[in-house]
Amino acid sequence: MYLTNCLHRALQQTPDQLVTSFRGRTRTYREFCDRVARLAHALLALGMQPDSRVGMLALNSDRYFEYMMAVWWGGGVLNPVNIRWSVPEIVYSLDDCNTRILIVDEHYAHLAASIRGSAACPPKLIYAGDGEAPAGMLSFESLIASHAPVEDMRRGYEDLAAIMYTGGTTGSPKGVMLSHRNLWTGCVNRLVDAPPIPNGRTLHSAPFFHIAAMTRALLQFIRGDMNVIIPMFQPAEVLETIERERITDIALVPIMIQATISHPDFQRRDLSSLQRVAYGASPMTAAVLEKTIAMLPNVEFNHSYGLTEGMIVSSNPADNHHEAARKKGLHTSAGRSICGTEIKIVDGQDNEVPRGTVGEIIVRGPTVMQGYWNKPEETAQTLRGGWLHTGDGAYMDADGYVFIVDRIKDMIISGGENVYSAEVENAIARHPAVAMCAVIGIPHEIWGEAVHAVVVLKPQSTLSENDLRLHCREHIAGYKCPKSIEFRAELPMSAAGKILKRNLRTPYWENKSRAVN
Repeated sequence: MYLTNCLHRALQQTPDQLVTSFRGRTRTYREFCDRVARLAHALLALGMQPDSRVGMLALNSDRYFEYMMAVWWGGGVLNPVNIRWSVPEIVYSLDDCNTRILIVDEHYAHLAASIRGSAACPPKLIYAGDGEAPAGMLSFESLIASHAPVEDMRRGYEDLAAIMYTGGTTGSPKGVMLSHRNLWTGCVNRLVDAPPIPNGRTLHSAPFFHIAAMTRALLQFIRGDMNVIIPMFQPAEVLETIERERITDIALVPIMIQATISHPDFQRRDLSSLQRVAYGASPMTAAVLEKTIAMLPNVEFNHSYGLTEGMIVSSNPADNHHEAARKKGLHTSAGRSICGTEIKIVDGQDNEVPRGTVGEIIVRGPTVMQGYWNKPEETAQTLRGGWLHTGDGAYMDADGYVFIVDRIKDMIISGGENVYSAEVENAIARHPAVAMCAVIGIPHEIWGEAVHAVVVLKPQSTLSENDLRLHCREHIAGYKCPKSIEFRAELPMSAAGKILKRNLRTPYWENKSRAVN
């Protein structure tokens, strides 16, 4: 269970098979592994040691795959940086886990000076773009060219493989610690429920800093299949690439699916090679799913439910997207637990509730994280009793299918991105005119949920919605900033002085079958 094992297998069996294709640049496994071994040597020369963290701030590319494998080849730990974060959020993640090397592409090179200037321990910067490296940065390509291949350290099993930062319930991002065993077993268990398409060609458009996109890439490496990469999701490029590269399967979040089928090019492109669409990160509305199935009648659909702390937890297979199953409502389920994973629905005391009763989803299995980096109290709370507490409210039917109906933890999922209310509230509260605030998720036709802020101003203070949004953007990523703001004289409070968010949410969610989108 070491993640570079798949490269050694490919070198032995299919060294001349193509492994990556990016904007016309292709690599065979032989070429790819040589570059990985050279880059690993360069990282070691720059100070990477076993368990050292190495970050990457970049759009998708073949170099991103080389970064992943080279860090593991040299015994290091990934810190894939969220490209949508503000500089303060990026610096927090780098400082929090002591990331001393950061790889940056041409799209984010302009942030390098700000990152280096505000980090507690400025990282060594590597430029992973085409052309010469900017001043003060090392060249990714020159490092590969100037270092000989180094032997694989073959670290694995419980060795730390990645720290994936997710939103924090207390306002600071949390580093989810995932081992080689976590990632390896998550991918292999997934293959049991969704066997590979022979000679498959997967298109990667979701950002690799997400656990779903990273594990999707790992699945391809484990299977020895082809990876076609585009820098980011753009419906026109997705459609053009499916046609040109004869893509067989793709993973998208629901908002991406909606944008793709609604694009003018959808009817003009030859999509006959496409055999499978996997979707997740947020629920898909029944209307969008029905429309997509009708427009892609020969494609199978598979829905996965999971989270960074536990990877893929459950899967709803293609059979449940057929007409007969849809009439039973099975397509609205998050599926059943995947191979190797246990799911229970429990009450507030962690007692399993009867089937059909709403409770919290808890999970146990080899994919569950080691814990949160340097956060023992939050780790103990989340992993109490040996089970991962997801914070998602759901019920389980008689056949073991899970139906998510609410969110117990104070989190919003907007366009597939997790937004913790505390992060937004902390940013809003920094404004000198704000006395009190509460942030909730409200239904949104396109994004699923939208961030909504309810704000109480200090006496004699004035503040516009636009000024408050601009203030928030100085501290948090744009997708976390409130899409709508409501000013009130007071907030509903409990006798204990706690803001009653459910009272704020109720008017927006009444007459809906579930309190999440």
